[in-house]
Amino acid sequence: MIPTRRHLLLSAAALGVLAPLGDLALAQDSGKPVADPRLAALLDAFVEEILTASPELATSLGLDKGPRAGLKARLSDYSAAGRKAALAAYAARVQRLSAIDRAGLKGRDVTIYDSVLYAQKMGAEGARFGYGGDGANPYIVTQQSGAVSGVPEFLNAQHGIEAAADVAAYLSRMAAFAVAIDQENARIAEDAAKGVIPPDYILDNALGQLAEFRAQAPGATRLVGSLTERAKAKGLSGDHEAKATSIVATAIFPAIDRQIAALKATRAKATDQAGVWKLPDGAAYYDWALKNGTTTTMTADEIHQMGLDQGAAIGARMDAILKAQGLSQGTVGERMSALTKDPRFLYPDSEAGRAQVLAYLNDRIAAIRLLMPKLSKMKLNANVQVKAVPKEIQAGAPQGYMNFASLDGSRPAIYYINLMNIGNWPKFTLPTLTTHEAIPGHAWQGAYLAERANEIPLIISTMGFNAFVEGWALYAEQLADEMGYYDGDPFGQLGYLQAQQFRACRLVVDTGLHHKRWTRDQAVTFMVTTTGRAKQAMTSEVDRYCAS
Repeated sequence: MIPTRRHLLLSAAALGVLAPLGDLALAQDSGKPVADPRLAALLDAFVEEILTASPELATSLGLDKGPRAGLKARLSDYSAAGRKAALAAYAARVQRLSAIDRAGLKGRDVTIYDSVLYAQKMGAEGARFGYGGDGANPYIVTQQSGAVSGVPEFLNAQHGIEAAADVAAYLSRMAAFAVAIDQENARIAEDAAKGVIPPDYILDNALGQLAEFRAQAPGATRLVGSLTERAKAKGLSGDHEAKATSIVATAIFPAIDRQIAALKATRAKATDQAGVWKLPDGAAYYDWALKNGTTTTMTADEIHQMGLDQGAAIGARMDAILKAQGLSQGTVGERMSALTKDPRFLYPDSEAGRAQVLAYLNDRIAAIRLLMPKLSKMKLNANVQVKAVPKEIQAGAPQGYMNFASLDGSRPAIYYINLMNIGNWPKFTLPTLTTHEAIPGHAWQGAYLAERANEIPLIISTMGFNAFVEGWALYAEQLADEMGYYDGDPFGQLGYLQAQQFRACRLVVDTGLHHKRWTRDQAVTFMVTTTGRAKQAMTSEVDRYCAS
């Protein structure tokens, strides 16, 4: 998966793990991020292996320069052999790290050692399943995963164009993009033969996205336009547009045609069964996915009940605020559903309306920055760019997500919001999304890694534990509420609590789908009736859980 926020957290680098070091990551008594020289050398070697296997991650982190400049012209190996090599690398790193005597380590080195070892063990455990992509993603191509959904925006947003060599590297990656699609095509067929087939509605969505991408004229694709516009802006002459257009027409489009054919062949065998319980060794796969996603040994039933309990507590708080606003009739979900449709809170369904949403998000970032001195003394810059999800991938993309800033400062964090259906975003839902994705959430988190990079082992920037990454962003939402972000704005506070309710529902729905064998419709109905969020938005969310 390409390094949007999802790739950074679920990459071949660490299978979704960013060590929860916090202040433990600060320089040690030796003045170095890692005091033990043997551990430091080994972790440096791991970083080079990880970046070599995942050139996109090197670019995302701004590390595709100097001795690593060659990585900028490459993409990862998407083939079955590539997956096998990645899994073998996890196991090898476990063995090499275990050779260091943990008892001989001191202070923060122990935390770093434990974090990295846990990450590699989790990755190695995934080898028992003969299918799956990065992290707990059982399917190679879905509405939200695969080369076509990731590579074009990665090249547009993260592959920098400053010199002629960057243009050449971009063109090389375009050619590699076609190869990656065909590598996926082979895996789609191999997985289908094993009975690893996405639900029919997931395939329908993915096929729709591929068809839409394929319907463009080669020269009109963003792949070509991004390169041409940025090269021109830098004064880089050459026949870049013609070369890029040729690659799209002669390599990328034919590979997409083959992918459409591969998915259509798979679609003929698909059902509407949503959960991974249907896959080979599916129950064990889900147990591993829960352990990977939660960093706990909680069972599916325990997580399901936790979601119900948390949801009830959050609902009681929402009920009190709703009543204070004179809204007392119906369930909490029904009252929130009415607010979701209330014209007072809706933006126009137009380009002007979408521009208003982006402007409001920037306004909310500015507002929360004024409160940050109450929270943190770090004085991070945490630069953030707000962008709409590109239209060619919005049908399958999350509602909102973050690309972390590069470590070298060459690219700010990018906060994406999906504006395909603007009715999914009544105004009161946007402040809490911004605290989660931007400040003091993910953008602040990423800024700590980038702006304190000399204090933190580089290995940490290649990993991401959900408990730390998503846990921090959820805590950031709570901190904003506690700092007075919603003073005088009861509907904004309802939006915050609705977002918390939504996360509690995720616990119920994910375990419902993959453990209790819920249908897609059951999951969507539960999400809509409990949270009051728009049905289209909740259908998109449920489909995400079906695919990952």
